Amino acid sequence: MMGARRRGGRNPATAHTMGRNGLSGRIDSREAWLITVAALIVPSVSLGAPYIVIVALKPIAADLGGYRSVPAAAAALAMLGTGVGGLAMGWLAERIGIRATVMLGAMMVCAGLALSAGGEVWQLYVGHGLLVGFLGNGGINAPLYVYVTRWFERRRGTALALIASGQYLAGAAWPSLFERAIAAYGWQRTMAGFGLLVAVLVVPLAAFFLRPAPAPAEAKGAAAAGNRSATVLELRPNTAFALLAVGSFLCCVPMAMPAAHLIALCGDLGMSPARGALMLSVLLSFAFISRQFWGWLSDRIGGLPTLVLGSLAQGSAVVGFIFTQDEAGLFAVAAAFGLGFSGLIPAYILAARQLFPAAEASWRVPTLLLTGMSGMAAGSWLAGVIYDFAGFYAPAFATGLAFNLANLVIVGGLLLQRRKELSRAAPI
Repeated sequence: MMGARRRGGRNPATAHTMGRNGLSGRIDSREAWLITVAALIVPSVSLGAPYIVIVALKPIAADLGGYRSVPAAAAALAMLGTGVGGLAMGWLAERIGIRATVMLGAMMVCAGLALSAGGEVWQLYVGHGLLVGFLGNGGINAPLYVYVTRWFERRRGTALALIASGQYLAGAAWPSLFERAIAAYGWQRTMAGFGLLVAVLVVPLAAFFLRPAPAPAEAKGAAAAGNRSATVLELRPNTAFALLAVGSFLCCVPMAMPAAHLIALCGDLGMSPARGALMLSVLLSFAFISRQFWGWLSDRIGGLPTLVLGSLAQGSAVVGFIFTQDEAGLFAVAAAFGLGFSGLIPAYILAARQLFPAAEASWRVPTLLLTGMSGMAAGSWLAGVIYDFAGFYAPAFATGLAFNLANLVIVGGLLLQRRKELSRAAPI
């Protein structure tokens, strides 16, 4: 009887321990890194879609009325749609799973680019805002951030930096290819063809690699105690989060301006579209490389200090865009801008995960991404509007610098609050 019990039964305490050990073995594991690399490839393809209107900004404007604010608005709608869609599609991913949500997103990007290629302004706006943005990349970007954070504890900042690099891989890889395709086949065929490529690459990748993540576990020790307290940074939790979200919006306004208008700026200064596309690739290549450094740094100093350093670096590079007019100088400024701004978005996500409970990540992370993408949309559109009014880009970059300074005030204030909180909690 006892032998049968040993063979067929299981001690509940032992089963619980085995389950915890199994979970611990998956967190920060080789499996977690493999899935993160696969999750990086997905947005490096799908987030290439909005770059078509950026590369083809001048020919699209010429075909659709002559105003650069039209394609700039399409790029802005794609960014805004991605942010807003992250909330709704993040909710959907919690219910049907990350795999199905990402596959649906890829199909919507394909449909959106096909509609945008129709040649009418409304098709460009609906295709980019609703399909490419809200239902497409909205179902890919924010859900993947939440998904990847659940695979890591000790190396979460590094993993976030890697997954967040998908946008920069897309920006580094695709613009030069788009420039050649647009020159050979036109912007409409390029859009339709790339939409098919997104579906063909992303759907099987998601189906094969994006398996269910470990259930979220609360952080241990002092961090968990902070999460359970009535205040965050000695503020009401939602007040602290609102300031973090406003900071995310403000930092992303100047972040979007060079990426969305650099190719057009180069054309205004007499450079070829190929040189402009190359300069954008340089900017985003340096952003990808430095983002890994920022991720490593954030794991050691925390999210809020990384935000302050990144904001300082971004603002310094924006000054360079205001005053630089020659090709060599712009290449240097573009590289410096890529080095400086790339750590900001992952640092916001890391800060939220460090300050708030893991159970709230499914809505706090998409909300931060929404405010960030809204800032990028505003920056892309605002730069186009200011250019149409002023006839050159320096006033637009100066406006971006003002937003950057406001961001620095907010994140600097949050960091000071964090240090006050820690000093009061320290034993005497």
